[in-house]
Amino acid sequence: MSVFEHVVGQQHAIAQLQCAAEHPQELAQSWLVCGPAGSGRTQLARCFAAALECPDHGCGVCSVCQHVLRGTHPDVTVLSTDQVTLSIDQVREVISKSEQMPATAAWRIIIIEDFERMLERTTNVLLKEIEEPSAHAIWILCAPSAQDVLPTIRSRTRVIHCAIPTTEQISQYLQESMHIDQEQSVNIARFAQGNLELAQQYAQDSARLQTRNSMISRALTMRKASEAVLLADSIISSAQKQAQVDADIQVSQEQQAFLHANGLTGSDAIPAKLRSAYNALGKKDVAKRLATRRSRDVFDHMLIALASVYRDALVIAQGADQRVDLVNSIFEDDVRALAQRIGAEGAIKRIEAIQTARARLAANGNTTLVFEALLCSLLP
Repeated sequence: MSVFEHVVGQQHAIAQLQCAAEHPQELAQSWLVCGPAGSGRTQLARCFAAALECPDHGCGVCSVCQHVLRGTHPDVTVLSTDQVTLSIDQVREVISKSEQMPATAAWRIIIIEDFERMLERTTNVLLKEIEEPSAHAIWILCAPSAQDVLPTIRSRTRVIHCAIPTTEQISQYLQESMHIDQEQSVNIARFAQGNLELAQQYAQDSARLQTRNSMISRALTMRKASEAVLLADSIISSAQKQAQVDADIQVSQEQQAFLHANGLTGSDAIPAKLRSAYNALGKKDVAKRLATRRSRDVFDHMLIALASVYRDALVIAQGADQRVDLVNSIFEDDVRALAQRIGAEGAIKRIEAIQTARARLAANGNTTLVFEALLCSLLP
């Protein structure tokens, strides 16, 4: 068994990281793991950290591997944020940790998720540590692409590129690991469009999948501006509810991890010296920030789902549907009717409008106005 066993579609990257873990005398101390959202870049980074700390180079079953994967290993620190950017204070704190000797393992490992959220000023604080890390420190940075990272950082790291998992790989994973039947797993894999995390959410939560398909169905049949406005309101409401659920789950997981790290269970009384730290994880403002950040991800997933409709229409309008699978094959009749109405040029125009809406949301545009304007522009 290997710690990388459940990483999907990353055989080339795994081979590089496994080789590095097995030859520590040649090990680089600064790494950049690149891959789009949902490709599994953070999971790959955690598995690499486990392989580096494990005496058997990532057996996947020992206590070291399990603690690293659960986020409770004392020598592995994961820096993430519920803010728009990673703060300079957070970075200074992990720099301080990286300079400490490992407590139980060979390396002090720092994983930074969403490294692209770091401002240039903050990145410059980190630059010296990446260039000349402490003797027992390993830095693993995660970002969508190498181009999202400043050249001064990029040139001082070893870059690992994650592939986008294929429909077949995601479908097989859902069948083997989540026991989803073949037809359903193929549909979910197509809907996810290479995003493994999203595929898992659809497989685990039928309501989330139903919300996605209901939005597609309404978008395909809307004909009036009033219908577009109502759909915009429905999308926003559904996304906010999903984001709140996800935030509550994350808070609960962090509280459970805190208890586990301190040798407690849910039924144990929390000692007074730990109570404030535990309660801080569940504060309303923390949950609110998590929900706000998560809502952005959900909005983006919905816009990508909408774009897939016009991608399918473009495929049909150009006569490529015999060679290319449709993402929304369950709506094939409606998509063919749409393709006939708007043609290839209309499909491209609408895909561009969706990309513009994604950019506006990323720039903190008014959510209601962005969705209403977009959906009105999608009308035939």
